[in-house]
Amino acid sequence: MTTDRLVHMANQIAAFFRSYPHDTAVEGIAGHIRQFWERRMREQLAAHVAAGGEGLDPLVLEAEKRLRVGV
Repeated sequence: MTTDRLVHMANQIAAFFRSYPHDTAVEGIAGHIRQFWERRMREQLAAHVAAGGEGLDPLVLEAEKRLRVGV
């Protein structure tokens, strides 16, 4: 999957959860990615964030941190 496509998908998830309270939104994004994304997609997202996370919604960046620490 291209990075652009991955960013687009992650940002769509963030757009869905944007109306929720902040912590609920971040956990919802992390939970959705944890439950529905394949391991290689999660690894690709982590690598993109490590490289600066260009184009990602700030909620996705925060959610990805939770994925890394297993919160």
